[in-house]
Amino acid sequence: MEGKMLTESMEDYLEMFYRIYMKQGYVRPIDLSDAIRVQPSSVTRMIQKLNEAGYITYEKYRNISLTPLGVEYGKFLVWRDQTLKEFLCLLGDNKSVSEQVEGIEHYLIPQTMYVFKNLLTFFKTHPQQLQEFLLLGSQNCQGGKELSLLRAWLFRHAE
Repeated sequence: MEGKMLTESMEDYLEMFYRIYMKQGYVRPIDLSDAIRVQPSSVTRMIQKLNEAGYITYEKYRNISLTPLGVEYGKFLVWRDQTLKEFLCLLGDNKSVSEQVEGIEHYLIPQTMYVFKNLLTFFKTHPQQLQEFLLLGSQNCQGGKELSLLRAWLFRHAE
C-alpha cells in the first residue's frame, strides 16, 4: 500500500509512534498521549489519519502497530531528528537544539539530510577541519548584531 503525504504534525506523531514501538514492541494511544503531551482526543484523530494513510494499523481497543511503510518512514524521521541534533551540538550550538531541530526538520529533503550526515561524519573524523570551520563562524557574526527581531530569536531566548 502506498501512503499519503505526511503533514508536519503527522511526521511528529509517526516519529513518536516509531520510538515507542521500537522500545516496547507495541503502541497504545495512552502511550502516545503521554509521550507527546496532548489530549487523548487529539491522539485518536491522528491515529485515524495515519491509519487511513497507510502508516499504522489500528483497531479500536487494540494496540497500534506500524505498517512496513510506517516503519520505513518512522526510522527515517528518528534518524533525521538525531542527526540534526548531533550536527548542531557538534557545531557548539547546545542552546535550544531540540526546538531548533523541530523548526527546521520538516523542511529538509532526504538528500539534504544525507549532506548533513556526511558533514557530521567528516567533521567527526577530521577534528582539525571542524576547528577551522568553527573559526569561520566566529568571524561572520553580522558585526556583533544579534538580530533579535527575528522569529528564530525566540528559540534561543525563550524562558
